[in-house]
This record gives sequence, C-alpha cells and structure tokens, in this order.
Amino acid sequence: MTSFKHIAFAFALIAGPMIAGPVAAADLPPLREVKEIDQNMLWAGLAIEVADECPTLDVKKMKGLSFLWGLKNRASALGYSDDEIRAYVDSDAEEARIRDLGTAYIRASGFDPTTSEGLCAFGASEIARGSIIGSFLKDKS
Repeated sequence: MTSFKHIAFAFALIAGPMIAGPVAAADLPPLREVKEIDQNMLWAGLAIEVADECPTLDVKKMKGLSFLWGLKNRASALGYSDDEIRAYVDSDAEEARIRDLGTAYIRASGFDPTTSEGLCAFGASEIARGSIIGSFLKDKS
C-alpha cells in the first residue's frame, strides 16, 4: 500500500500553518493511540490505496482533504503540536503499521489486497455499504 505517504503529504500541507493547542505534549499519548485520529487515518489511507490501484474507482479529493483538515484540527484541539502531527504522518514505522492494518482489514472483509481486482471489489463493496471508506470513493464512469 502506498496510501499512508499520500495522506502524510496532504496532512503535512494542512498541518504546516496551524498552531498547537494548550495541552503539554508530555500529557498526551502518541497519536497512534488516539483512536479517533488513527482509525480515521486508516480509513482515508484505504480509500486512497483503492483509488490508486483500481482503474474503475477514484478518490473524492476535496472530501478527503476536508476530512484530513478535520483530523488535523482535532489533533491540534487535543493539544498535539504541528511537529508531533508531522512526526506521526511522516513516520516509516507508522506507515508500515497502517499498511499492515489495512491489509488485514481488506482480507478480513473477504478481498485480496494484493490485486487490483481485489481492491476494486473491496472499494465497490465499501461504496455499496456506505462506509467511511466508501464515502471517499467514486466510480470513474
């Protein structure tokens, strides 16, 4: 999966000009442990990966950027600094962890995450069920 780097880039663009909240960093768990941030980064990453690998589906870019902006704002409101947010989205270890979670999620959903056919079928399934992942995807036709 290449998705986390795409998210990291978009998230970093958004995070750059923002100012951190009032909570001290020492009081905060790592962002990977903040479910409302980490889980939503996984969903956005899966949608991007599907759109990158499936020739019949595309990602809704404006919706995705708006979603990422909301996650950035939420992380800032929780007290994370721009540097902490950037470290999370730029981390190779986090990319690998998110990739593993995404692969496991797609497999658990009954699809093959290693083929474009499997990813297309997964994406179509997510659109049909109205999931968060599906809400970021659209048919190219």
